[in-house]
Amino acid sequence: MNERLLQFIWQFQYFNKKELQTDRGESLTIVHTGHYNTHQGPDFLDAKIIINNTTWAGNIEIHHKSSDWNKHNHTADKNYSNVILHVVWENDADIYFENGSVLPILSLQNLVPKLLLDRFKELMLHKSFVPCDSYLPVFSEMKWLAWKERMSIERLQRKSSQILSLLADANQHWEEVFWWLLSRNFGIKVNADIFETVARSIPVNILAKHKNQIHQLEGFLLGQAGLLNEDFDEDYPKLLKKEYLFYQKKYQLKPVPVKPFFLRMRPASFPTIRLAQLAMLIYKSSHLFSKIKETDNATEVKELLNVTANDYWHYHYTIGEASEYHPKQLGMQMTENIIINTAIPVLFAYGSYKQDEAMKDKALRWLSELSAEKNTITKKWTAYGVSNDNALESQALIELKNNYCDLRRCLECAVGNAILKERETKSF
Repeated sequence: MNERLLQFIWQFQYFNKKELQTDRGESLTIVHTGHYNTHQGPDFLDAKIIINNTTWAGNIEIHHKSSDWNKHNHTADKNYSNVILHVVWENDADIYFENGSVLPILSLQNLVPKLLLDRFKELMLHKSFVPCDSYLPVFSEMKWLAWKERMSIERLQRKSSQILSLLADANQHWEEVFWWLLSRNFGIKVNADIFETVARSIPVNILAKHKNQIHQLEGFLLGQAGLLNEDFDEDYPKLLKKEYLFYQKKYQLKPVPVKPFFLRMRPASFPTIRLAQLAMLIYKSSHLFSKIKETDNATEVKELLNVTANDYWHYHYTIGEASEYHPKQLGMQMTENIIINTAIPVLFAYGSYKQDEAMKDKALRWLSELSAEKNTITKKWTAYGVSNDNALESQALIELKNNYCDLRRCLECAVGNAILKERETKSF
């Protein structure tokens, strides 16, 4: 028996409470189950029960077997001195306090419906896309919307924690943190770590000094990424290399140890193109995160990010190899990806840091204004009848899959709860 399942059963009272008795035959009435405790101490705090017409207020401890109380040495722990009921699956030992009094025990083994246990086992052992796929969509669109909002907020809160840890590395410099994460986003999944390392190797104050010279910006980024090490025939790459070598020595820059990857990547996403677009974004903007904070809607942010790489890249995907004319615009899909995965999380983190609820609300609103992400995860959800109408919903579905379904956190999930709840009167 899973102890977390026992906590779930107690919290939501999913057992037969008719003529309820302790294991010593005392009448038992549950007035209040208590508050689930995620910290040290008993599992539920501030509960209230009635045993043989006497009202007791205190805490509830949950165990698989009653003997676990002694294994965990709870009798000697003052945190457990106010436990008024020991809820267990199997009673295999009486529990005594130091004063000799007996701790009342409630065994649930014969009180829990078999349907609930069977469904929980099914969810835990299911090997498909998500544990509950055979039950989806489970509940109404209105309930799904509320759960998606909860998931999207959890996702932003989790990302905020990561961003705030970066803030310490950046000496509380929000523009620096935004620069790191923006660069990481430009690297997409394959080159994310390398692009972030490149960004960290060039402080934003250096880039700001050279922001009016696009060839110098490209030189910094391509050079630090190790992409200017060859001997080039074309004049423009020669210029980039010359500028880079001069400023590398001046600022004592150390190139990253690993070059970006090109293999099995669409030419439009080659690291050369992404770095050139990133250079153009620096060239066309200043204090970018500050501007994003002041912006009211997601459409205005798209305009801030709408850049096309320098003219040289109209005829190139890689350095020194000419190709047919094709302007290397960032593109709407990539622009929205940057807003979803960088601008909005940093904005939400900033709102959390400043305790600015309006800033956090704006971040959530922007998610609802952006197009839904289409990927393997969201397509699977929609195939099972769960809608994906905007970026708030797609972010929620990704969070649900990665941090609930894959980890089998069904007992903490509204969907899992809905499935397990279908046991009420017909099961007793």
